[in-house]
Amino acid sequence: MNIQLPQAFLSRMEKMLGDEFPDFLESYQAPRQFALRVNTAKITTEKFLELSPFHLTPVPWIENGFFYSSQDRPSRHPYYQAGLYYLQEPSAMTPASRLPVHPGDRVLDLCAAPGGKATELGSRLKGKGLLVANDISASRAKALMRNLELWGITNALVTTETPKHLSEAFPEYFNKVLIDAPCSGEGMFRKDPDVAKTWEESRPDYFCRLQKEIAAQGISMLQPGGMLLYSTCTFSPQENEGVVSYILETFPQMELLDIPGYEYFSKGRPQWGSGDSRLEKCVRIFPHHMSGEGHFLALFKKAGISYPITLKNHSSQIEKSWKKLLEDFFKDISVPLDFSRIEIRGGHVYCLPEAGPESVKGLKFLRWGLYLGELKKNRFEPGQPLAMALSGNAYPRILNLAASDPRAERYLKGETLLLSESEAAKGPGWYLVCITGYPLGWGKATGNLLKNKYPAGWRLT
Repeated sequence: MNIQLPQAFLSRMEKMLGDEFPDFLESYQAPRQFALRVNTAKITTEKFLELSPFHLTPVPWIENGFFYSSQDRPSRHPYYQAGLYYLQEPSAMTPASRLPVHPGDRVLDLCAAPGGKATELGSRLKGKGLLVANDISASRAKALMRNLELWGITNALVTTETPKHLSEAFPEYFNKVLIDAPCSGEGMFRKDPDVAKTWEESRPDYFCRLQKEIAAQGISMLQPGGMLLYSTCTFSPQENEGVVSYILETFPQMELLDIPGYEYFSKGRPQWGSGDSRLEKCVRIFPHHMSGEGHFLALFKKAGISYPITLKNHSSQIEKSWKKLLEDFFKDISVPLDFSRIEIRGGHVYCLPEAGPESVKGLKFLRWGLYLGELKKNRFEPGQPLAMALSGNAYPRILNLAASDPRAERYLKGETLLLSESEAAKGPGWYLVCITGYPLGWGKATGNLLKNKYPAGWRLT
C-alpha cells in the first residue's frame, strides 16, 4: 500500500516507539484486515459458521469476531440484511467486548454512531435493561438507528444530544458507560488514507480538550459502582494516557481496572501520561503487533454502591378501535403484546422498554423503544423494525427463502415476488419474508403474488 503519512506524525511515532518504529512503519505496507462480528442475539457463532458461505478465520481476541477474505462480499449477502453480522474493523470490536455488560444493565454508548459498538452492547443486554445510544450528529444518528433496527434491538433510546444536556437528564443513571471518543484518528490511516491527508499536528491537542469534557460528562452519568470504558482509535499520548491521567487526577472516585488480556495487547505507557504506574493497566493495540488497526482502551470503576433507579410507569390510554386492530394482528405472533408499554404517536405504534427512564421529555431523540408499525384506516401495517426483532418461527405466515433462491435478492431490491402453489396456500395477507429462517422484512400476498414491503431506504442497489 502506498500511504502518504504526515512527517510530523512519523517523527513523533519514532520518538515514541524507538526500536519498534521500523516494524511499525512496515505494517503500513501490509493490507488492511476485514472482519465481521456475529449477532449472538440472533444466532450462535457455531450456527453461523455452519451457514456461512465466507472464508472465515477467528479474530483471536474477540469470541464472536471473524476475519473474512477479500474475495468475499458479505455486505451483499442476504444474511447481512437479516442482521446476522456487522462488518467492523477487528480492533474496533475490542472496546464493547471489554465492557462487561449483562442483561438488565442500563448502558450508555455516548458517541455511538454508526453503531458498531452499540449493536454489540445491545446483543449482550438480550432485550433486558436499557441501551441509550447517542450521537450529537442527527445524520450520523440515523445510520446508528438503522443499524440497531437491523440488529433487532428492542430496548434502545437513540438520542442526538450533547453530552452536557444528556448528563442533565441522566445524573448517575447508568451502570455501564462506553465512550469511544472522537479523536485524531491516527490509528485508522491504513484503513482510510484520507484521514492521513487531513491530519494536522494540532489535532491531538484539539481532541484532547474535547475528550476531557466528554469524559467528565460520562462520569457524571455513571452510577456509583458502575463501570466506564474509554477508547480511541489514535496513537497520540495526550488523547490516551493523557486523558486517563486527567480522569485519575480529577475524579479520585474513578479506579483504573485491568482489562481482560490478549498476548499481543500492549500496556499503557505511564511516561506518556502523568507517570502514574496505574496507566500500565490501559491497553494499546499496535498494527505491528497484531492483525488490526491502532486502538486504545481504559476501563474504570466508580467507587461506591449502586442504588435502585425509578423506572417509568408506562400507562397510556389506547383507543378501543386501535387496540382491536393491534390485537387482531398480534394474536398469532408468539411474542405477547404488553399494552401497558404501548405508546401511539401520530398513528405510529411503539413498544417502550421495560427499564426506561421516567421521562424522555426535553430530549432530542430519533427512536424510543421498538417501532411496531402504523395504524391506518381500519388496518395495522407492521414496520420493518418489528420484522427484524422477531424470530423466524414467531409469525404463522412466512416465506422462507434459501440463500441460493434468486428471489432473495429480488426481494431486497424491492421487487414483487411470485409464490409457489404451496407458499400461496397459506392464504392472503401479511407474510414475514425470511432467509434460511431469519427475517428480512414484510410482504403482502394476493393470490400467488407477494407485494414487496421492504423499505425503500434499505434496498440493495
